[in-house]
Amino acid sequence: MKVQTINVEYTKNHKPKPDWKNLEFGRVFTDHMFSMDYTEEKGWHDPQIVPYQNLTLNPAAITFHYGQTVFEGLKAYVTANGDVQLFRPEKNFTRLNHSNDRLCIPHIDEELALEALKKLLTIEKDWIPTEEGTSLYIRPFIIATEPYLGVAPSKQYKFMIILSPVGAYYKEGINPVKIAVENKYVRAVLGGTGEAKTAGNYAASLMAQEIVEKDGFAQVLWLDGVEKKYIEEVGSMNVFFKINGEIITPKLNGSILDGVTRDSVIQLLKSWDIPIVERRIAMREIAEAHENGTLEEAFGTGTAAVISPIGQLTWEEKDYTINDGKTGKIARKLYDTLTGIQYGKVEDPFNWTIKVDME
Repeated sequence: MKVQTINVEYTKNHKPKPDWKNLEFGRVFTDHMFSMDYTEEKGWHDPQIVPYQNLTLNPAAITFHYGQTVFEGLKAYVTANGDVQLFRPEKNFTRLNHSNDRLCIPHIDEELALEALKKLLTIEKDWIPTEEGTSLYIRPFIIATEPYLGVAPSKQYKFMIILSPVGAYYKEGINPVKIAVENKYVRAVLGGTGEAKTAGNYAASLMAQEIVEKDGFAQVLWLDGVEKKYIEEVGSMNVFFKINGEIITPKLNGSILDGVTRDSVIQLLKSWDIPIVERRIAMREIAEAHENGTLEEAFGTGTAAVISPIGQLTWEEKDYTINDGKTGKIARKLYDTLTGIQYGKVEDPFNWTIKVDME
């Protein structure tokens, strides 16, 4: 792809910074955003950084009617010595293009996207919080903008990156959460869009999430959409179980998201010589492991929460308390190691982090 200059328009109205010690997830946004458009005639063009602003879209834009949209999520971190770094951003942009394939959206230039992100971060460096456990959440996304009510892929798109300073995703932090196993609704099926990061998958999860939240559950654990038997993922996380000394996570099957944190956890476990297996696993197997005392830990993995221990699973009206409702040793070690790498506190033997030049 041809080299494109990223134009910058600076805001004249800077927003007040929030209280870094009391950040909600995804409520506050920075002063600027990145934007780039696509047409069939020009391809991706006019990359620019502009003041954060509302969009003006035709009411017939395809994204509103047929959900042709994809997105990503990653973070920027301030290290102890004041550096700003990203964690495996190239994998996020590669996955964005994988989602693009499934949603019939033209590929973005991954190198240009990363360059744009770095430039945006240099402009918004004062928005990156430095309080313990905080970070700058990064949301790249693409929407179909062609005004057309026919059911067909759009011929026009907008690619954007917005930024939001955040604290912990779950109010429990690294403390264990309660998860309800969903038996009625399904999130995705093989052959659908489950492996893509697209809005429709999350819209499909809202009803079940709304129901269980009333009973104090943090998330829903989804089973496969055909037999409602095999474990897939939690609403915003991949999931892992430690059974009799072995870590098991559902194998990617076309309806499970290929999580960046999931992949990082697998690599870490292998480097520690801890048995890790990717395979199909039934909820009945988890229940039986709990009953015979071999279910030792369970935890979710994702960009937002990093590692979230699961202290209780509720399935078919029965509660399964895991590790006495406490954070397990493996979950704690993974959390400390991953966040340590992300914040530059521990060695990064995998070269996962990328320092952002703030000059």
